[in-house]
Amino acid sequence: MEQKVLFITPPFTQLNTPYPATAYLKGFLNTLNIPSFQVDLGIEVILRLFSSKGLTTIFKEAETKKNTLSDNSQRIIDLQDTYLQTIDTVIAFLHDTNPTLAYLICERNYLPEASRFEQLEDLEWAFGTIGIRDKARHLATLYLEDISDLIIEAIDPYFGFSRYAERLGRSASTFDQLHKALINKNSHIDLITIDLLANLINSENPTLVALSAPFPGNLYSAFKCGQWIKKHYPTIKVALGGGYANTELRSLKDSRVFEFVDFITLDDGERPLQNLLEHLAGKRPIEKLKRTFTCIKNEVTYYNGATEGDYKQKDVGTPDYTDLPLKKYLSVIELANPMHRLWSDGRWNKLTLAHGCYWGKCTFCDVSLDYIKTYEAATAKLLVDRIEELIEQTGNNGFHFVDEAAPPALMRDLALEILRRKLTVVWWTNIRFEKSFSFDLCRLLARSGCIAVSGGLEVASDRLLNLIDKGVTVQQVAKVADNFTQTGIMVHAYLMYGFPTQTAQETIDSMEMVRQLFELGIVQSGFWHQFALTAHSPIGLNPDAFKIKITGLENGSFANNDLEHDDPTGADHSLFSDGLKKSLFNYMHGIGFEMPLHTWFDFKTPRTLIPKNYIERCIDNPDFNDVNSQKRYVWIGPVPNIKIIESKKKGKVTQKSILQFNTLSEQVQVKCNPALGNWIFLFLRNNEFNNLKINKLDTVKIDFESQNLGDFETFFNSSTCAELRDIGLLIF
Repeated sequence: MEQKVLFITPPFTQLNTPYPATAYLKGFLNTLNIPSFQVDLGIEVILRLFSSKGLTTIFKEAETKKNTLSDNSQRIIDLQDTYLQTIDTVIAFLHDTNPTLAYLICERNYLPEASRFEQLEDLEWAFGTIGIRDKARHLATLYLEDISDLIIEAIDPYFGFSRYAERLGRSASTFDQLHKALINKNSHIDLITIDLLANLINSENPTLVALSAPFPGNLYSAFKCGQWIKKHYPTIKVALGGGYANTELRSLKDSRVFEFVDFITLDDGERPLQNLLEHLAGKRPIEKLKRTFTCIKNEVTYYNGATEGDYKQKDVGTPDYTDLPLKKYLSVIELANPMHRLWSDGRWNKLTLAHGCYWGKCTFCDVSLDYIKTYEAATAKLLVDRIEELIEQTGNNGFHFVDEAAPPALMRDLALEILRRKLTVVWWTNIRFEKSFSFDLCRLLARSGCIAVSGGLEVASDRLLNLIDKGVTVQQVAKVADNFTQTGIMVHAYLMYGFPTQTAQETIDSMEMVRQLFELGIVQSGFWHQFALTAHSPIGLNPDAFKIKITGLENGSFANNDLEHDDPTGADHSLFSDGLKKSLFNYMHGIGFEMPLHTWFDFKTPRTLIPKNYIERCIDNPDFNDVNSQKRYVWIGPVPNIKIIESKKKGKVTQKSILQFNTLSEQVQVKCNPALGNWIFLFLRNNEFNNLKINKLDTVKIDFESQNLGDFETFFNSSTCAELRDIGLLIF
């Protein structure tokens, strides 16, 4: 029997762009000529809900409860005519199909305003006087959030724009609470989801529905979809995969789960999906499935008998976004965090530079799991081939590379390949703050279209960074972050507090490091999160080595990842949560730097031991000054024109070369003696922009000195070479 797959991302992930898992798998099935269709039920439900018809139903139901609701919800209900009049035009504006509405929105007399607008930030400070569309999108975002507050209070307490019933999936060691919710009466959101699902099943006639649940907030809706399909279309098989299963369901024992799905697959989905389709077609025995749970005679059974390995990155195909309504996603703006704004603003094609993490040692990370421990990088040529395919397919040139940590050498090669092909690409990714991110490498990345990076500073304490096995120091992070910032690339720092054995002194000292990083403008965005212990991390696997005690259930029958623990040698970490987050919010907005650290807390804290100029000293050293055979160069500047000028002084004629460079913004001249000028001209012509070859510096040294131009190291440290480096000579 020929198989057809319906891929579903259940509500909710993001408003502005599709989560990429289904596009990855659809692209893979294309290489096997297996038909498939994909849908993001999250955006489909949102568009159905946030429409004049959808809101009419919401207000009708909310009216019946009006007297029991908060003053804020009652105000929204009283303004329902205005909401109904404006909702469709606002959604069109957020689709970017009605841009002129921005002027009306910014007048502040068009949209109804409820409690979300009470905490409105200084819009002039945030957007200036010309950012009309951004300002309007922020106001429209608040408008939608006001409506969502009414939905949560009056219609469905589980609702959230980027999650649904997340509480039920998070840390659910047993299936009891989730099962109880699933067998209860369908909610308003459930009914919309099921109606959309029914239409899909009727139009696509799949043999397999593959549900991707990347987060706890997708899990409930995934099971709801499976529940409806199994009841109404029992011949259609239902499989569940994605990030939640990969991290939480590896020791699944509760057979009730299979009332809602038939199969659960783990880790990379390509080979398990192919094997499952072969099994459903009668071409593979069930014992030969790959990393797949199912239920046999009311007992959860795990099959991993397939002898084939996972597919290499070069063989999985290009992600395919066909079927998804790319022009209907909503570009919203939240101001509090610049990096979070990238998540919600604009549509990004998602790609992976490398499978897994090339470092793979951080003790808090799930390094024992396949998606991190199995490292395999694609080639720059293959990646840019896929970039070109996706630009052609989607019409978008924005890319988010969703790596655990993008490898610096591959980022360099990717940047060069983008420049060689003269592509316009806007991209951002996650990194480790490696010392190899020199100023010149950052210049190259920026030239290729890199606009932002995010990386883990974590605890901002060298003792704890060593305990984490992060492989970086605070000084190194500061220097690398400064290199990115100086080249115009935004830096977001992941920050952690509550690591095992962390003292109150270390927490305050970390806070001071962060304060200095923001005050100097080295880091522009950050987020504090409290350490969470996971079962698959080195700490979770060996808690005694980190002086913690695991409490509560270690192995439940459903989800097993997050572990409760006691840290008997550390501080009471939860006390610091509010103060750290409040201070960071202010630092991101350029204020509060002069406030003593203790004023952010309502309890006594130690004085910081970090000198006030510590970070300034960290970034004071240049990346390098030496010439050695290991260094390589590339020229990304324009090829100059050259001319010789003569001058007479006291009857003596002297000649001088003038190299004239036409950069994007100005004309720059470099003056030197004719022999050196001629050598530079030939050197740059042989390494012109279109070639973009990375060559060893020692070959230049040999050529330079063979021309009797003097000592190359002296030239390398001269003002002439410094001028060339400013224009486009990059040394790695």
